[in-house]
Amino acid sequence: MKFTFVADSKQLLAADHLLVIAPAATFGPRSRSLSSLKKLLDAPTAALVMRLGREAVVGLLGGSATSLHGEQRVTVGVVPDVMSRHASETRAESLRKLTAAAGLNKGKNAVLLCLDDADHQVAACNAVGRALPDFTLKSRKRAPASLSIACALSKGTYVKVTALTKDIVQRAREAARFVDTPPTDLNPGAFAAAAKKLLRAVPGVKITEFVGDALLKKKLGGIHAVGRTALSAPRMLVATVNPTKKKHVALIGKGVTYDTGGLHIKGRGGMETMKADMGGSAAVLGAFLALAKHHKKTKLTLIMCLAENAIGPRAYKPDDVVTMHSGKTVEINNTDAEGRLLLADGCSYAARVLKADTLIDAATLTGAQGVATGAHFAAVVSNNEDVERALCDAGRSSGDQCWALPFGPEFFRSEFASPVADMRNSVKNRSNAQVSCAAEFVHWNVDGSGARWGHIDLAYPAFRMNRGTGYGVALLVDAVQRLS
Repeated sequence: MKFTFVADSKQLLAADHLLVIAPAATFGPRSRSLSSLKKLLDAPTAALVMRLGREAVVGLLGGSATSLHGEQRVTVGVVPDVMSRHASETRAESLRKLTAAAGLNKGKNAVLLCLDDADHQVAACNAVGRALPDFTLKSRKRAPASLSIACALSKGTYVKVTALTKDIVQRAREAARFVDTPPTDLNPGAFAAAAKKLLRAVPGVKITEFVGDALLKKKLGGIHAVGRTALSAPRMLVATVNPTKKKHVALIGKGVTYDTGGLHIKGRGGMETMKADMGGSAAVLGAFLALAKHHKKTKLTLIMCLAENAIGPRAYKPDDVVTMHSGKTVEINNTDAEGRLLLADGCSYAARVLKADTLIDAATLTGAQGVATGAHFAAVVSNNEDVERALCDAGRSSGDQCWALPFGPEFFRSEFASPVADMRNSVKNRSNAQVSCAAEFVHWNVDGSGARWGHIDLAYPAFRMNRGTGYGVALLVDAVQRLS
């Protein structure tokens, strides 16, 4: 589906299907609301929108009503005026759900987003983009479709969508496509090649890649161990932009392109959908691409830690001891706890070799994240209050919601005690704050570097209803801007 962004009514009124989404207050008894709609649409369409908005049954996440208007189909989505105190004021999930339910899948479509605040446009437009995933390998070809998106304020004025917003929507949709791509088509080499193609299109980006045994020369033993038996070699892709700036933020992504569980192989039902285990790398790639083009205040580094956790004669084994980039040794007691090995190496490299002062990693790291914070809120763990606050505030602003969980090495590090190495890679007690423990494994490998560190476990938000969501791109862009 081709997306365009408009700031007038021409393409809205010409669409085969018009979706208008607005707060419930828009459809109140006051005539001012109708007057505002008439400024955005023609009078007959505005009157129909007002009627449909009043007819819609509005639940906790909104409701909608549809009617024909001549040859045009008109759907009105109504979002609640009142939300819970932990929900994003952007109502991004309501917007996504109403857009997904509208059936904008063929012909010329248009969406008018009536916003409470102009600052909500990123979350609103991104919600629309995330509602319409476009990756498919179905043999029946889709009819060509297009979507025009317009944002407006309640007073009846259009808001021009910024170039950054457009890029965030595009990059989030790319991230979702990567997550949806079958794992044989998107192995570590293919993912790196696709990323390099996108990165080379952005001026000023410098790219380095360490592949296969070259990882060992750079002391990246964790990444190498996880992926060394796969047909496509493990690798770490590094990209940097704005090298002269003093502040340096590194975005590190877990990119396990498929997770069999390794020799601790997953059972049936546990391995399916593990193509999504690279959602963290997809998110940091998308965020870096948007920031590299629009954010010049900070030196930015992208690190994609890419491997397939396969089985084979060279697979890393339970009881192996792996030496990490940090110099720490890890006794492997769970080959299915592999993502933290990748992240720990990537974060340590960013802090110790590249001297980044702020590290933000993103990963589909634990199933426990879904238990702790659910499908709509990623989990955040950080050693720094400013980073934690920036991520949580960015979540509310961007619509990529998240929630902070405890950071406490003194409480969680003992879970990884090993009789033969500095640590094991999986906990003794799976009921003791697994999300925080997994994060602590990563932190332990950067402890002492002096870097501020924030961790985003986005396992459930990145892949919902069997589709990639593009979660994390908008969150990371917003957070980096706050930290700059």
